[in-house]
Amino acid sequence: MASVNKVILVGNCGRDPEVRYLPSGQAVANVSVATSSRRKDKNSGEMIEDTQWHRVTFYDRLAEIAGEYVKKGRPIYVEGRLKYGVYTDKTTGVEKNTVDIIATELQLLGGREGMGGPSGGGEEGGGGYSRPAAAPRATAPAAQRPAAPAPAKGGFDDMDDDIPF
Repeated sequence: MASVNKVILVGNCGRDPEVRYLPSGQAVANVSVATSSRRKDKNSGEMIEDTQWHRVTFYDRLAEIAGEYVKKGRPIYVEGRLKYGVYTDKTTGVEKNTVDIIATELQLLGGREGMGGPSGGGEEGGGGYSRPAAAPRATAPAAQRPAAPAPAKGGFDDMDDDIPF
């Protein structure tokens, strides 16, 4: 039987990402994401806001993108998987549990304030990024595949810059 370990978060960044590089050259970025929910207190009737903080880790190109575009306070969408761990607190010697989200996708939400683009009006949203998947296996020889149509001139297909939005 197959199993699923998938997390989807939509929240605000609590701090700018910390990007570092492992000895292998692999980029790693860590960020905290806050998600909030509101509920009405049964006794007093007042609204109570409950905020949860999540530790999110990005790897490889996704870490570099997060380091460049994700900023404190910015709303983001993250998909990933849960990873549980245990560490020993150096000051008390007590074992503590951790829960991290290993991100596989990132989407910047909200307007493009400070990003050089128009803000407000039109479509809200940002760029979507994900870790590259393994290259698909060829199922048919190249000679049997139909030819792809030529891209239309003047469209988005002929843009050479690598800006992701």
